[in-house]
Amino acid sequence: MSGDYIDQRHVEGAQLRRMRLVSLFEGTTLVVLVGVAVPLKHLAGYPTATAIMGPIHGVAFLIYVWMVINTVSGGDWTKGEILRLLAAAFIPFGAFMNVRFLRQREEALAVPVGTADETRL
Repeated sequence: MSGDYIDQRHVEGAQLRRMRLVSLFEGTTLVVLVGVAVPLKHLAGYPTATAIMGPIHGVAFLIYVWMVINTVSGGDWTKGEILRLLAAAFIPFGAFMNVRFLRQREEALAVPVGTADETRL
């Protein structure tokens, strides 16, 4: 039984690592869209920038939401934590703030089984 528990922690940790990477990707595409492509369109008259970055960010956003759903369905997440993950996708640099949160959650899973720090999960 303990082996199954350790395997589950490993799977959850791997999912959190993937979630962090997707969060960084989605956050980067949002910052590039809002900070580079939109100003190029409106200030420099270069609408191709948003025509390229818009769909890239759209796909990144959909992947992010899909990853949030997959990640939270496999663990003990509060409504506030889920809301935080979803709200961050709408705020430039919000996804980057979630990286620390996701890393802390991953580190809590890395605590050896049977230690007092397990209560942080």
